[in-house]
Amino acid sequence: MSLIDPQLAEVLVCPVEKSPLTQDVPAQRLECTNCGRRYPVREGIPIMLIDEAEGGPDV
Repeated sequence: MSLIDPQLAEVLVCPVEKSPLTQDVPAQRLECTNCGRRYPVREGIPIMLIDEAEGGPDV
């Protein structure tokens, strides 16, 4: 199961690190593979705002 459209998932990266993202389906979020920031997905729309992210080194 996928949180977002597979084509979108292929091109999305962390806005801070520019690293790939993994999908955490149960938690409804995308997670950066490098810094660990977690971005929420609401109604199939990834919220890629740094202010909306959880975790990461400077949060």
